Amino acid sequence: MRLLIVSNRLPLNGVEKDGKLVFEQSAGGLVSGLSAYLDSLKSTSTQDIEYVWIGWPGITVSDKLQPEVKNVLEDLHASPVFLSEEAMDKFYLGFCNKIIWPLFHYFPSNTIYDRDYWLHYRDVNKIFRDAVLAVIKPGDVIWVHDYHLMLLPGLLREKLPDTPIGFFLHIPFPSYELYRLLPSVWGQEILRGLLGANLIGFHTAEYAQYFLRSVLRILGYEHKLGQILSQDHAVKVGTFPMGIDYQRYHSSPSGSEFEENLKELEQLLDGFKAVLSVDRLDYSKGISNRLQGYKLFLENNPQWCEQVVLLMIVVPSRIGVEHYQQMKRQIDELVGEINGRFGTLNWTPIIYQYKFLPLDSLLAMYRQSDVALITPLRDGMNLIAKEYVAARTDQTGVLILSEMAGAAKELGEALIINPNNLESIAEALQQALIMPKTEQKKRNQVMQQRLKGYDVMRWSGDFIQELLQVQKEQSPTLPLGQHKQTLHTYFQEAYKRLLLLDYDGTLVPFADSPDQAKPDPELLDLLKALSTNADTEVVIISGRDRANLETWLGFLDITLVAEHGAWLKRRGEQWSLSKPLVNSWKGQLLPKLEMYVDRLPGSFIETKEFSLVWHFRQSNPELSAACARELMDELIPFTSNDDIHILQGNKVIEVRNSEVTKGSTGLALALKQDYDFILAIGDDTTDEDLFTILSLEHSWPSGLKPKTFTIRVGTDKSKASYCLPNYLEVRNTLQELATGKDRTVGGIGVNA
Repeated sequence: MRLLIVSNRLPLNGVEKDGKLVFEQSAGGLVSGLSAYLDSLKSTSTQDIEYVWIGWPGITVSDKLQPEVKNVLEDLHASPVFLSEEAMDKFYLGFCNKIIWPLFHYFPSNTIYDRDYWLHYRDVNKIFRDAVLAVIKPGDVIWVHDYHLMLLPGLLREKLPDTPIGFFLHIPFPSYELYRLLPSVWGQEILRGLLGANLIGFHTAEYAQYFLRSVLRILGYEHKLGQILSQDHAVKVGTFPMGIDYQRYHSSPSGSEFEENLKELEQLLDGFKAVLSVDRLDYSKGISNRLQGYKLFLENNPQWCEQVVLLMIVVPSRIGVEHYQQMKRQIDELVGEINGRFGTLNWTPIIYQYKFLPLDSLLAMYRQSDVALITPLRDGMNLIAKEYVAARTDQTGVLILSEMAGAAKELGEALIINPNNLESIAEALQQALIMPKTEQKKRNQVMQQRLKGYDVMRWSGDFIQELLQVQKEQSPTLPLGQHKQTLHTYFQEAYKRLLLLDYDGTLVPFADSPDQAKPDPELLDLLKALSTNADTEVVIISGRDRANLETWLGFLDITLVAEHGAWLKRRGEQWSLSKPLVNSWKGQLLPKLEMYVDRLPGSFIETKEFSLVWHFRQSNPELSAACARELMDELIPFTSNDDIHILQGNKVIEVRNSEVTKGSTGLALALKQDYDFILAIGDDTTDEDLFTILSLEHSWPSGLKPKTFTIRVGTDKSKASYCLPNYLEVRNTLQELATGKDRTVGGIGVNA
C-alpha cells in the first residue's frame, strides 16, 4: 500500500538562504502527528511502506526552479503543489481564513463573503486534484486533510471512482444554523466535495452530527448509523479524536538545551506557583477571556498576589489578517493593565512572550508549570491540553480546560470551565492552586492512561483501517463499467430481447412534483431508437398512473405498465387490468393521509386508481422523517387487510394493492415470449421485487434461462447484479446498446 497524504502545506518549508532555496522541517500538530505515524509504520511493519506527502512548499517558486524543487522533494517523499502569490492570498488568507475559519469557529461577524475568494478556493482545489492525479498509482490510498481542501475529495472521485479516499477535518464543523450562512451554492458544493470521500472523520461526535444534519437539510441525503448513500458510492462519517505522540512528551529529551531551560525556569519561578498559557494568536483561543479571568482571580483572591505567575506564550499567526492585529493590540493592553495594577517591585503577575517556542522550551514549561490554563472559545481538538498532561512525568499538575475544546470530551478529569464565564475561570484557578497532590495524581493517572492508549499512531492507524474496511464493505453489487462489454455482447447476439425499465430516478431525475417529470426530447429519441428493432420489446414498468404514462409515452411503440403492474398496455393494444382489483380501502385511508398533509407543509397526496401516494420531497427533511415514521406506525395496522401493501420509497409513502408488484408483472411479461436476453433497470425498493424474481429459476418457454442483466441505479444495497450511479449513465448505457457504440471513456466504474 502507498499512502498519499494531501494537505495545504508540506511538512517541509522552503526558505531562501544565501540566495539558495532550502527546505526545513516545519512544525504543527498534523505534521508531527502524521510523521510519528509514518515512522511507526517503518519500525513495526515487515513490508516496505511507501508514502507521498502532497502540498504547498511554503514559498512561491518560479517556473524555472520548479523542476529542481520537484527533484529535491521527491527524495524526501514529498510532491509540491506550486501556487502563485495571488492564489495563496485569495485562497489561504482569503477564503480559508476570512470565511471558513471564522464561520466554523462561531465568529460569523468576522466572516467576509467575497466571491473572488470562493473562485480562487475552487481553482486551488482543482490544482491540488491535478497534483494528485500526476502521482497516483493503482492501489494507492488517498488521505485529504482539513478545511483548505474540502472540494478535493469530490474532484478526485470524478476521476478515480474506485480509489479509497479519506478526509479528516481538524477544526470544528459548525451547527446547521451557522453553516447555512454560507451562500447556498458554496455550501452545497462544499458538502458534495466532502461526500466524494469514502470516509469523513471528525474529532468529536458533535461535529459529525452537525455535518450529517447539514447534509440532510441542504442536500436531502439521509444517513443510517452515520452512513450516507450518495449517488455513486457509500460514505461513512466517523469520530476519530486525534491523539499525540505520547512518549515524545512523556520522556525527557536528551541534550543540554532542555536541562538549561529547566534550570532557567526554576530560577525564574522560585517561590511562585506557575500557571501556563500557550496558544497561537487567534480570536478562537479565548486569550482575552483568559486574561480577564486571571485579573478577576487576583481581585477576588488578594492572598495569591506575589504568590502566582501567569506564563503567557502567544505564538505569532496570520500576521496579515486585520482581526489578528486588533487582537494582538488588545492582548498587549490587557497584559500591561494587569501588570501595572497588581505588579510590585518583586513580582510581575504576567510574564508575557510573543514568539514561537521550540519543543525543548515548551517541554520545560510543561514540566515546571503547576497549572495549565487552556480556554479556547471554540477549538477542534486542542493538542496543547493533551501535551501538558502527557508531559507531567510525576503525575502532578492541574489542567483547566474549556468545554468548547474537542479535547474536553476525552479529558473529563480536568477542571472543565465555560470560557465565557470569567467567574468560572477565576474559581477554577483557585481550585487548581490549592488542589492536593493526591487529587492531582488521581486525575492525571486516568488521563495519561487514556492518552497513552489512544495516541496519534492509533488515531492514524484506526482511520486508515476504517477507510479500507469501508471500501471493502461496499455493496456487493458490481459497477457496470467493468462488465459493460459483456452486456453489449449479449445484447447484440440475442434474437429476442426484453428491456424492463423503471421511469422516475432511472430514466429521468426525481422532480418536486410528479407532473414535472415529463420526458425530454433526448429520452423520447432514445426510446424510439430502442423500440425500432422488432426483436426488442421495451417496457416502461412504473409506479405512475396510466394517464401520465399515456400522455407522455403512449404514442411510442413500447409496452407501458402503470401503478407497479395494476395496469398494462402492450404495444399496439389498449390499457387493461392485469387482474381483478379492489380499491374500496382508499376512502378509509385518504382522510388519514390528508391529516399528514396538513401537518407537514410542502407535502401532498397523489391519488391513483389503485393506490394513494403521500409525497414529501419538498418538505423540511427532519420534520418529514418524523412524520413519515408516525404515519407508517399508524398505517401498519391496516396491513392486516390482504388487499393493501404499504411501501416507504424515496421521499414517498405509497399505499397500494398488494396483489400486483413489479416482480410478478415483469415475470409474467418475461414468460410470454421466448426471450434470450432480459435487461431490468430500476432505482427503488419496488424494483427489488423484479431483480429478485428474475434471479430465480422458472419454466422458461425455451427451457433455457435467458441471459439476464439486473441494474440498480444508486448505491443502496440491492439484489441487482450491477449498478450505475445515476439516470444519466442509464441513458448513456441504453444509447450505447441502441447504437452499438461505447460513448464512455474508460468505463463507468463506481463503488456501490
